[in-house]
Amino acid sequence: MTQLSELNEKQTKILLVAEKLFAEKGFDGTSIRNIAQEAQINIAMVSYYFGSKEKMLESLILHRIEGIKMQVENLYRESIAPVEKINRFIELYINTINKHKCFYQILLFEQSSQKRDIDFKSFSEVKKANLEMFKKMVTEGQELGIFKQNVNINLIPSTIIGTLVHFRMNRPHYEAVLDLHTEEQYENYIKTDLTQHLKQTIQSLLKHEN
Repeated sequence: MTQLSELNEKQTKILLVAEKLFAEKGFDGTSIRNIAQEAQINIAMVSYYFGSKEKMLESLILHRIEGIKMQVENLYRESIAPVEKINRFIELYINTINKHKCFYQILLFEQSSQKRDIDFKSFSEVKKANLEMFKKMVTEGQELGIFKQNVNINLIPSTIIGTLVHFRMNRPHYEAVLDLHTEEQYENYIKTDLTQHLKQTIQSLLKHEN
């Protein structure tokens, strides 16, 4: 798989075009020719860089996930209180998924369908690394007596991501229930109310009762 640091400008452009088309047409509905035409790059060059659509998708996955890995590591190193780190972690995950909705839509489908042989090893490794950083943040709070000891830390990131994915997959229901009539209202609800709900939920799991 092509490493993120090795990508040149043309490769990055190809991946962004592929991401857009995969989300719009689906992986099966998008050809390398479609990607080359949209990116205005010779089809032979696309094949040379990535070899196949599967390899292109693997490179796209790595391209997206390495960025969040660096952000989580930087957050862990910040000199802020454990509670604030956890809140920032939640914001980081929600903002990242919102910013790259197309990518996570593709990823969710490919992982659930298992229709093709896609190497998710790098994605799994980054998820593990992010979980380890998150565990260290929680451990800091535990050592200071702020967080409880008997907490299933492994499930907390899944709680964050699962809640957001569920909210997006059931958009018509929540738009009706929450009286959200525009795209701006819907997205703002995620950034404010849903984010605050997740912060309160995770804090209640972690913090000692007063």
